[in-house]
Order: sequence, then C-alpha cells, then structure tokens
Amino acid sequence: MTTVAAIIKPTADAPFEVGTIERRAPRANDVVIDVHYAGICHSDIHQAREEWGKAIFPMVPGHEIAGVVTEVGDAVTKHQVGDRVGIGCFVDSCRECENCLAGEEQFCLKGNVATYNGREYDGEPTYGGYSKQIVADENYVLSIPEGIELDVAAPLLCAGITTYSPLKHWGAGPGKQVAIVGMGGLGHMGVKIAHALGAEVTVLSQTTSKEEDGKRFGADHYYATGEEGTLKSLRGRFDLIINTVSADLDIDAYLSTLKLNGSMVFVGLPENTQQFRVFSLVGGRRSLAGSNIGGIRETQEMLDFCAEHGIGSQIELIGADEVEGAYDRVVRSDVRYRFVIDTATIG
Repeated sequence: MTTVAAIIKPTADAPFEVGTIERRAPRANDVVIDVHYAGICHSDIHQAREEWGKAIFPMVPGHEIAGVVTEVGDAVTKHQVGDRVGIGCFVDSCRECENCLAGEEQFCLKGNVATYNGREYDGEPTYGGYSKQIVADENYVLSIPEGIELDVAAPLLCAGITTYSPLKHWGAGPGKQVAIVGMGGLGHMGVKIAHALGAEVTVLSQTTSKEEDGKRFGADHYYATGEEGTLKSLRGRFDLIINTVSADLDIDAYLSTLKLNGSMVFVGLPENTQQFRVFSLVGGRRSLAGSNIGGIRETQEMLDFCAEHGIGSQIELIGADEVEGAYDRVVRSDVRYRFVIDTATIG
C-alpha cells in the first residue's frame, strides 16, 4: 500500500480537508498515475453532499482525471512510464456481460466499479482524482493525445464523453440541426463537439448572457428560452436536442421543436419526475431518450477526435483550498465552464 495526499470529504456535512488515503500496490495489470489535474463535475457535489442517497465516507471525489504514468505492472502492454493518460467515471467492469463485450462498459450488467464512492469487486472502497496519485487497471486508463493540454483534457473524461456519445449515437453531423439545452460544463462541450462534427448548432439557454461564448465555441444560433414565444417560434426545427441541464423543463414545448423522427436526449439529471404528453411523441414519431457517459473504446475515440479538432474544456484552474467555494459556485452556475483542481496544491 502507498500513502497518498488527497482532498477528503469526511462526512456529507463536514468541509473538505487535506489528508491521506491508502492506494493499493500495483498489480500485474495496473498503472500508477501521478494525477496532475482533476475536474469538478456537478455529480461530485451531489455525491459529496449525499444528495443521491447513502454515500461512502470518507470520500475523495473526482472522475475527470488527467496525469502521467509513473509505474506499470509486469503484464501491462497498453501504457508505459511517461505516458499522458486519463481516467473517467469507472475503473473496472465485469468484462463478461453482453454490454461489456460490446464495448459499453458504462452499462455493465453486474455494475461497473465507480472511480469514487464505489467499491471494488473485492469490497474495497474507491477513491477518486482529488488526490496526488491513483492506481488503476490498464484497460480502464485512456491515452491523452499530445494535441490536448492535460488541464483542459481532464473534464473531457466526463463532460466530453457525456456529450460526444449521444451526438455520435444519434447521428449529429452535416445537414443535421442540433440544439444544446444549457451552456454549462456539459453544454459548452456539446456545442464544441457538435460543431466539430459538422452539425448546425443552436444553443437554448435561459438568457443570452453567454451568447458571445456560445458562438465562439461554434454555435450558429442562440436563443433565450426565458423569453416568451421562443420555443413556439422554433417548432419543427431540430433533428436532435441534447438536454444538459438538471432543471425541470416543459418537455412538451421542447418536443414540439423536433422535426419528424427527431430525438430529445437527456444527459442532465433532474431531481424531480419529468412529465410530458404522449401525443408530443406520436404526433411526429419523436423519441425521448437518455444517455450515460460512454465506454472505454468510445471515450478514447472522443479524446482522439478532440485532439484532432483542437477541442478542450473551458476551465477555471483552482487550488486545493478553493474546492469548497467552487462547489458553491457550481450550484450557483457561477463558473465558465469547468473547475479543474491543480493537484500540485494538495499537501
């Protein structure tokens, strides 16, 4: 075991503190990674504050991890010392079920092993990227291409793949009208990726306060949904809507903006039950769907795509002592557009 400095949440009600955790000694197929940067995802906040049900404490959040390999096990073939690598939302899966075999490990039927607030299959708790070092199986470690700096690459391991996966699955590309609902950590990545895929991109946001940013990221159009009549004016406009927000929406109004055979896909996670009229679907053979991150193969594809197109997250770099305040700012939507922790400031 190795003692590692980390930013720790002792309980849901306690503030973060810097302390130490134990990482396992590397196994034959393990990679040891010095974490350089760790992104803050809104789901980190939900779990650290125990808003999604009972959590495992002490907790070290973080599943947007970028760093450099410092040691490899004897059987490792995919990575070597000095490689730039990342870890996303899970660090293991059963590797045997139909979904794992199809490269969709995020839907592992046994349940994948979450990067933090989870348990290894042997029962040991997992600790995430708000730490100086992490140890993981090589098969769940991604290569970060040289074309992306590590700090702006870290959020790609969640925010990037969360938007890339549905955009690819539902065919965003030339000739397609794609709407991104929300311009936060997920939404701004959705705009960048949809634009790079060749789609005509529209941002649907409460206000136009981020319009300049949206168009700089690649949006062709920008509408304020808080203005009366906006959605009505967009009826029948879109082939695909990616909803990145966790707020309650008038689903019927958004579905009305879809073309025949259009789809609205949720990647944000509202706490409340959402309602809609079935007629809003059958009236245009429309679909309402959800998407959850991506598998290892697709995540690597996303990283390579982002490097090829010069895409990284728009970030605010913070130190270890700023995490508590950053959480409050995320809840207030006061970040443009992803906080990333410089782990050199830990300890």
